[in-house]
Amino acid sequence: MIKIENVHLAYRNQEVIKELSLHFTAGEFCALIGPNGAGKSTLLKSLVKFLEPKRGKIVFNGKSLADWKHKELAKNIALIPQEFQLQFDFKVRDLVLTGRFPYLGYWQNYSRRDIEIAEEVLHRLDLFSLKDKMFSQLSGGEKQRVSIARALVQETEVILMDEAFANLDVNHQLEIMQIVSKINKEQGKMIILVSHNINLASDYCERIVMLKKGKLIADGHPRDIINSVTIKELFDADFDIVENPISGRPNLVYPGKKSFTFDSFAKPEVPSQTK
Repeated sequence: MIKIENVHLAYRNQEVIKELSLHFTAGEFCALIGPNGAGKSTLLKSLVKFLEPKRGKIVFNGKSLADWKHKELAKNIALIPQEFQLQFDFKVRDLVLTGRFPYLGYWQNYSRRDIEIAEEVLHRLDLFSLKDKMFSQLSGGEKQRVSIARALVQETEVILMDEAFANLDVNHQLEIMQIVSKINKEQGKMIILVSHNINLASDYCERIVMLKKGKLIADGHPRDIINSVTIKELFDADFDIVENPISGRPNLVYPGKKSFTFDSFAKPEVPSQTK
């Protein structure tokens, strides 16, 4: 469905992704993980043509991404940003409706069908009671649910999520992951998300792609690639890996306080001075 072939991505002369090749198939649920600056968000931007490859090729549904018009691509791939940067405030219902924009002709207003689709999604994500509330008045978790609703009304095959859990409380991170997992299973949508919550990604995703400095470190099922060796290579830090007794998936255990020494912070001894 999506083929990334020897792709180089850069901002002006600063190369971010180097010779990356990946294939994603329909219905996959995949997390991109890695340290800051690994190229995860840059990769998502390239999949919606916000950034063109310097070299290499991206193919979507058998057609080079370069040949897709933006409006047609928006009917197939939706991007959920980390947060909306809104110049003006919107009611929830109106913001969700903007996901129907790719289907509108010039000077065309939303049809009754567009409104029905938006209201159906609002009900599904338990947002209908908030439809007349201003977006700025929502909690972080509610805002993220609105972002997902807006993507769903686009009726795309693919949903990309760029650090969807950033700035969310743990309970809202879990809520959003459960919603996304349900969408993936029930609607068969391909979902590719960038996440810094490795344990949550391991517990819910069927595939993990590890990136570091624009290069592929590992790619596979969480059980196959999340281990102390790959995590060490990815983050330059030592973690113990245990099996989550609920999910059966590998989870990171943070080192206890006994694993650290603070000798380097001690004040140096000052030689006594004799008068």
